[in-house]
Formats: sequence, structure tokens, C-alpha cells
Amino acid sequence: MLLTAFFLSVKLFRISVPLFTNLSMDLGNEVQKILSWTSVCGNLGLHLIWLILHLIINVWYSVLGIARKVENTLISSGLLKSYNAINISKVRYLAVVIESEEARQTSKVLELLHWLASIGIKSICLYDREGVLKKSQEAIIEGLNKSQESIIDGSDHGTLPEHVDLEFVSFADSKPAVAKAANLLFVKHYASTKPGKPNITESDMSEALQAAGYEGREPDLLLVYGPVRCHMGFPAWRIRYTEIEHMGPLKSMKFGSLIKTIHKFTKVHQNYGQ
Repeated sequence: MLLTAFFLSVKLFRISVPLFTNLSMDLGNEVQKILSWTSVCGNLGLHLIWLILHLIINVWYSVLGIARKVENTLISSGLLKSYNAINISKVRYLAVVIESEEARQTSKVLELLHWLASIGIKSICLYDREGVLKKSQEAIIEGLNKSQESIIDGSDHGTLPEHVDLEFVSFADSKPAVAKAANLLFVKHYASTKPGKPNITESDMSEALQAAGYEGREPDLLLVYGPVRCHMGFPAWRIRYTEIEHMGPLKSMKFGSLIKTIHKFTKVHQNYGQ
């Protein structure tokens, strides 16, 4: 009797195992389908959210771009009265940094100089890393003189000062300056027989650069035209207290944007440290 019951339980177990296995496989397939469907829906949802955010950002920047263009047009036309009066005496010396590839566009450089001169800027430093502007120095000066003559003859609009001082600087000018100044500082502070570590101050560096003939004037405002937001190697010792503004590519320069930047600078109060 016990043997019969045992064999009967074994048969039931053999029958139930495949049924349980098939049930587990069916359940696993259903779970896998649900997880797969959930993953697809999740990916679609994330992609939809990304598209919506991308659209919102594009619309926002498009609106800002349109607003800037309208503002530049209003400033250029003189309709925004607040920008008509600029205390240009605060910009005694202005530097313009241009990316070297864009610096080859002499006509755009001349147009920018014409704008600056018409605003009343009389001292301008032109810089590009590779020295393209220095090589085009004669052509730029000649073109600026022709612009002045055409305005005097009445063939153009605007006014230019009688004389604009131009300085041309490149990255190569920094190398001999640093080398000579470092040599002077070494001779003065390290080559002496005085014991102890020398204390080199900012004034010592300025004196060394001046003695080497490379100190130069410090611009009040530095305008950067190019794809990057940096001074592109402009002599660092000349921009200790200089306000730096990135203006975007030279090919996209706007007169209204230039007026706005200079006007903003003249309204800023600078505190100089001791």
C-alpha cells in the first residue's frame, strides 16, 4: 500500500514539474514583455522630453537673438536716447583683440576702426596672436586715412577725430619682453650676494618691463572679436585693471553692440586695490 502511494506521488511529481516549468516560462515571458514594453515607453518618454527641452531652448535663444538685433538697430539709429550720450573720456585707451584668421579681413578691421573713431576713441591698440595686423599695418593706416578724407569731403556719414593713435601688437612681442624683464630681475635680486629670498613685487616687474622698453599703456577696455572668450595671449601685465568684453565673431560685429558695450563700461565704477 505504501509502495503504491509512493509510485503515485512520483507520477504526480513528474506530471506537475513540466506543468510548473511551462507556467514559469509563460510567466517569465510575460514579465519580459512587460519590461521590454516599459523600457520602450521610457525611452520614448525621455526622447520626447529631450525634444521639448531642445525646442524651448532654441525658441529662447531665437527670441534673444531677435531682441538683440532690434536693440542694436534702435541704438544704431539713435532712437534709444540713453545711449546717445557716452562719457568717452573714461575710455582713454582701448584695445581690440582679433582672432588671426578674422584679422585677415582688412575691410572689416577698417570698418571697426571707423566706428571706434566716430564714437570718439582716439587711442587704439590692435592685437592678434600671429601678427597679421602688424603685417597689414600700412594698409590699415592708409585705409583709415582715406576714410577720414572721404568724410571731410562729405562723401560719407559721421565724423572722425583729426588723428587716431594706433598701436599694433602680436604674441611675439611678449616673448622678448618677458625674457629681458626676467633677466633684469635676476640680475637685481638673485645675482646679488644678499642672503635670504628676494621679495619681487608688482612694481619691480613694471620697472623691469619699462627698463626693457616693453611696458606699454594699459587699456581701459579690451574688446575680443573671435570664437573664444579669452584675451588670446595679449600681454598680461598690460591688462591688470582692464575690463574685458567678448564681442563675438568679427564678421558679425554690430555698431549698436559696440555702442552698448562702451556705454556699459562708462557706467561702471572700478575699485582699484592697494
